[in-house]
Amino acid sequence: MERSSKKKVFDFVFLIGLLILTVWAVFKDRDVNSVIRMMREVPTIYEVICFTLVILYVCSESVIIKYLLSMLKIKVKLAECIKYSFIGFFYSCITPSASGGQPMQIYYMRKNKISVASSSLVLMVVTIEYKFVLVFIGTMIMIFGQGFLHALPVKVRYFLYLGLVLNIICVAVMLMLIVFPQFIRIVLRHILRILDRLKLVRKKENLTKRFDRTATVYKDAAEYLKKNQFSILITTVISFIQRFFLFFVTYVVYRSLGFRGESVIKIMLLQAIISISVDMLPLPGGMGISEHLYLLIFMPVFGSDTMTTAAMALSRGYSYYILLLVSGIIVFAVHLISKNGNNQGDVKRE
Repeated sequence: MERSSKKKVFDFVFLIGLLILTVWAVFKDRDVNSVIRMMREVPTIYEVICFTLVILYVCSESVIIKYLLSMLKIKVKLAECIKYSFIGFFYSCITPSASGGQPMQIYYMRKNKISVASSSLVLMVVTIEYKFVLVFIGTMIMIFGQGFLHALPVKVRYFLYLGLVLNIICVAVMLMLIVFPQFIRIVLRHILRILDRLKLVRKKENLTKRFDRTATVYKDAAEYLKKNQFSILITTVISFIQRFFLFFVTYVVYRSLGFRGESVIKIMLLQAIISISVDMLPLPGGMGISEHLYLLIFMPVFGSDTMTTAAMALSRGYSYYILLLVSGIIVFAVHLISKNGNNQGDVKRE
């Protein structure tokens, strides 16, 4: 069995194991029948709204990808970009640290004759904007929401601080790679040389070439950002709207269970705290820790353990599990079409 196949098997087994553990941890001491009954009482209109919001969440990235590709004079149909977004979401959700999403997006974009250099550049900008939105929201909470923060459990604050720091480091490193690509290339080569002397790496030449290609992408990104500052502003705004769609799901669930007391801003900020906390953790989709933090954070909002669990199941159900299922179906369909040789999308150079 090839190494990539072994990794896919490992990722799948890890995902299923984590899912079983999560379900057991959440429901082992709870009245499952009561939770299910509450979920069944939710009006259909709220379910439709939640489903629409999560689809809009994924499709928002498609708009960003299409817009950024157009800045590179590459014309792609929106339907193709939607395909790339669902592929990215699916593989990000089933791999630790969301490591599988972008490589698979690049793979399918390459099938549609979009160069690796162009796809890597666009997806890197998407990642920076995605992370920046979380960093911005987290920083605003830290500056203006101290009273809000101190009302949260200590454990939640710990995960928030950790997640915010990790995201800041990630964005800072990526920006450094863009601003100082040649310097980073020299540093990476020195590190690689040291590791090679210590016999800690194999195939040094291949790694060197990979580092050089990465540095080239970041150099191109620096030039791209300088020439398209307005485009970056537009797509960053779209990234904020994209996050709004996902966070608003939690508020819709809140209203669907008959609650009215808390403001939409508070509910969305509480959901934002969860997203910031788990975004950089090496767990597929933040599975397990997201559910745990939700129960801790929203217990005072919903008042009872059973109601909070029902709300969590609905929120996570739509924002992760149902969306994962939809993405999986789309990925499977794309794979079948690709296997039959009908994988050439309409991509044109202006």
